[in-house]
Amino acid sequence: MRNFLKILIKLQFPTIQEITTEEFAHWLLNSRKSQPLVLDARSQAEYMVSHLKTAVHIDSIAPDLAGLSTNSKFTPIVVYCSVGYRSAKLVQQLDEAGMKCIFNLSGGIFQWVNEGRPIFRDEHPTQLVHPYNPIWGKLLKGRYHAQER
Repeated sequence: MRNFLKILIKLQFPTIQEITTEEFAHWLLNSRKSQPLVLDARSQAEYMVSHLKTAVHIDSIAPDLAGLSTNSKFTPIVVYCSVGYRSAKLVQQLDEAGMKCIFNLSGGIFQWVNEGRPIFRDEHPTQLVHPYNPIWGKLLKGRYHAQER
């Protein structure tokens, strides 16, 4: 199902740039490289369960693009969601709004955590991720499932 999703995202959003979880992890560790603005395009409920360390929540349905205008249009931005679809849509919107260095995190937070990479809740490490729904949640290793509320 993961490969199907990646193909679907490529077909739906052929012009967006993607970054792999491995490439992104290396970027975050490179203090000499300009660090990106990290946007979490999941729901507020999903974000509250866990998120990447420096991530800022953004509403993927009605994003406040004006709020991002305080950043240079050349500020690197990495956007993620559960599996990469909602974030791809937001990356496309940011591109259309004139932002220049935007990446969709391939595989989203599910792939990130499935690879054992760190996530946080209230600035504290956690291992739980909101599964989004019972179908997409199957892409998340069971030990990382937060109880749906």
